Amino acid sequence: MKATSHTITTDVVIIGGGLGGVAAALAVVRSGRRAVLTDEFAWLGGQLTSQAVPPDEHKWVEQFGVTASYRALREGIRDYYRDNYPLTAEARLNPRLNPGAGLVSKLCHEPRVAAAVIERMLAPHRSSGRLVVLQPYVAIAAEHHDGTVSSVTVTRVDSHRADADTITITAPYILDATETGELLPLTGTDYVTGAEARSETHEPSAPASAQPDNVQAITWCFAFDHTDGDNTIDRPADYDFWRSYEPPFWGDRLLSFTAPNPRTLTPEKRTMVVNPALVDGRDSDQSLSGGDSDLWMFRRILARSNFTPGAYDSDIVVANWPMLDYLEASILDNADAATHLEAARQLSLSYFYWLQTEAPRPDGGAGWPGLRLRGDVLGTPDGLAQAPYIRESRRIRALTTIVEQDISVASRGTAGPATFDKSIGVGMYRIDLHPSTGGDNYIDVECSPFEIPLGALIPSSTSNLIAASKNIGTTHITNGAYRLHPVEWNIGESAGHLAVFCLEGGTTPRAVHDDDHLTSDFQEHLQAAGIEIHWPEILGY
Repeated sequence: MKATSHTITTDVVIIGGGLGGVAAALAVVRSGRRAVLTDEFAWLGGQLTSQAVPPDEHKWVEQFGVTASYRALREGIRDYYRDNYPLTAEARLNPRLNPGAGLVSKLCHEPRVAAAVIERMLAPHRSSGRLVVLQPYVAIAAEHHDGTVSSVTVTRVDSHRADADTITITAPYILDATETGELLPLTGTDYVTGAEARSETHEPSAPASAQPDNVQAITWCFAFDHTDGDNTIDRPADYDFWRSYEPPFWGDRLLSFTAPNPRTLTPEKRTMVVNPALVDGRDSDQSLSGGDSDLWMFRRILARSNFTPGAYDSDIVVANWPMLDYLEASILDNADAATHLEAARQLSLSYFYWLQTEAPRPDGGAGWPGLRLRGDVLGTPDGLAQAPYIRESRRIRALTTIVEQDISVASRGTAGPATFDKSIGVGMYRIDLHPSTGGDNYIDVECSPFEIPLGALIPSSTSNLIAASKNIGTTHITNGAYRLHPVEWNIGESAGHLAVFCLEGGTTPRAVHDDDHLTSDFQEHLQAAGIEIHWPEILGY
């Protein structure tokens, strides 16, 4: 077949179908405007689906502190289980159903379910024609001149084929919702990678000099359960390398049950109790504990005791553990990125093989050969997620850059909410930086509940591009708080509304930011759409 090329014209083009991209698309089409949304993977939803990471959320998530549409996503996931799964009567009636009873989140669930709920949320807009979704597509070029982007060209991921097609999308507004800020270099938008120098940001946790290649580790997650019999995978090609790999601050080899405590930095041994008899009764509150002392319960996404007896022979667990963090190199602006992505996959396969063959069991034996990779749960043939978990992106040089002093409890001297004059949303998480490609251990800083400033979404150098994911104006340090699921959703949703607000008013993002009256009008627009822009006044922050 011959390669094809054509053009689509729309109101807003959104490149990247992660949580920010999905939320942005919903905001645009629910406002009556047209959007094109692209993603390179089979499932929309990014870190929640194709990356297989249950949501990291704050402790008040069930009461406040997220947008109405994000709450609808969460409740849609619970309803999906109630409508389709053989839950016990007790689980079915639980208004705060946690299908996996995992300790990382109050809502641990299968990625496939989140993908189905996202598709359901988008379905009426796809049917109406207001939303066009292109999968699997990636951006390869952009036309831009004097700080304005006129079009983005995307191609199918299988572009090595002679018949692969390309599509050029033109729109007044371009949203970069990719996991790594892929549009920024393509559009000539000024950006930064890695760690800024302390002399630039004055952050207590920043390094003395800039380290552009020093980013948080990526992780290639996998899903597994346990059955009778031998499910041992083939010995991974790089197993010997990873078996002997020992970071200097780890306290053991990476292929072990040892990892640093994120808050004390002291190496600690974890446990892994396979299919514990009872669901643990502890609340999922990472403000009190990291929750990863037992690896099985940490990110369990299906707890068999939530379902009728005999429905499941085993729990299902997602592995997103410190031992899977890939520390060898950044994939941002790296000509060898593909090599390092494959190496991250090899690390995860090597760890699973170690679990099956060498890991110390509580009974004194070695390995669980009955552990089984569950690619069917993740939509892959090999049990690994469709995509790596990306913690840190290229970040725009923005009108507003959020620094550690803005949100750190220690720097601010209070745990009360951290506010910005031009807030367009809220979020809450610790500054949680995983070990990095520059050799850093965890960086863990207690945060106040924070707001999302409008200026953090607006590049200083490009007039019609809006950041809609982890690529906003944070630093290497504050990215560790703004990168989590509900915050990314809020960023994307507000970015979508900003594009619509500018289209309807014949204005620009920069003008909305610089004019206090326009900012106030836009904030009212967001609140009417169910976006909380300030934290409520409560005791206990």
